[in-house]
Amino acid sequence: MKKKIALLGSTGSIGTQALEVIAAHPDRFEAEVLTAWKNADFLIEQAVRFRPNVVVIGEESLYDKVNSALDPLDIKVYCGQNALNSVVQSESIHIVLTALVGYCGLLPTIRAIEAGKTIALANKETLVVAGDIITALAVKHKVDILPVDSEHSAIFQCLTGEYYNPIEKIILTASGGPFRGKDAAFLKTVSKAQALKHPNWDMGAKITIDSASLMNKGLEVIEAKWLFDLGPDQIDVVIHPQSIVHSLVQFEDGSLKAQMGLPDMKLPIQYALGFPQRLKNDFPRFDFLQYPSLTFEKPDLNTFRNLDMAFASLRKGGNMPCILNAANEVAVDAFLKDRISFPGMSDLIEYCLGKVSLVAKPDLETYMETDHETRRIALEKII
Repeated sequence: MKKKIALLGSTGSIGTQALEVIAAHPDRFEAEVLTAWKNADFLIEQAVRFRPNVVVIGEESLYDKVNSALDPLDIKVYCGQNALNSVVQSESIHIVLTALVGYCGLLPTIRAIEAGKTIALANKETLVVAGDIITALAVKHKVDILPVDSEHSAIFQCLTGEYYNPIEKIILTASGGPFRGKDAAFLKTVSKAQALKHPNWDMGAKITIDSASLMNKGLEVIEAKWLFDLGPDQIDVVIHPQSIVHSLVQFEDGSLKAQMGLPDMKLPIQYALGFPQRLKNDFPRFDFLQYPSLTFEKPDLNTFRNLDMAFASLRKGGNMPCILNAANEVAVDAFLKDRISFPGMSDLIEYCLGKVSLVAKPDLETYMETDHETRRIALEKII
């Protein structure tokens, strides 16, 4: 039986690559739901090709455009955040792939878990903001959360078959981004165009900036804590410029398992959708002779403060990671709009972490209030 996929964020980088995977395996997968926030033209193009049962456009002013284009194809069209939260509960859906960027992925993921859907998670912010709530819900509803980030997919793959062998620690690898080895003085001068040129990965603007600042790795550290039930001291980060070793697990006997391959997001996407099977594909294969030297370095936490702040937020717990995430989303948006400098993003995040009150045991409403308050404080600081 085909797995029917609800693809939240189908017009983004992960979404488009997920559709490539679906198209390559028409006997196994079917796009049941496609969603986008504002990219109506591309969403229409995808819907015409893949013929989903339902399409959701987040921006309500674009509903008429999408609906009129897809009505002849008998595709149901809805709009708005409430529609996004509701559509994931459809009985026909087997897997919800959350490829949304940022905090907006939280509520749809919660609703999908409550409906008993398998989650293929590419939206790391969901676990960063409310990892305790998400993991508890997954246990309650007996829902699998399958990681799509390349690093967490690597850890997940290394742990398959190791259920009874405790983890000593995991090692997340990071490319170091376009500014690896640069100092604080250099970072003061970098432009948006420079920051958007990632050396290895082709990603959306927000995650590319996060990678350049090492905040992406910081968010992944927090995500890993919840995915694999780890303490902060069980998570290490190393810089690996070639992006071939996607991450490693160290077991109690000292042995290490690593998952390796060329930097191609279609592989972890396919692994999550096809799990537990590994599906044949025609992706390019890694050749050791083309990579005679794989190198590893310690991250510079003094220059790239975001990673250090992420570890500190994880150790403090409560709503601190939520504050970190909200402040970072505002900071990245401001940087992309040329309103603050590259180091100014870290300054703004640090300011918010010291300004918003710590709540040790937040509920969902507290997380939502924290996100709102942090964004307000961050925006006021920029102005």
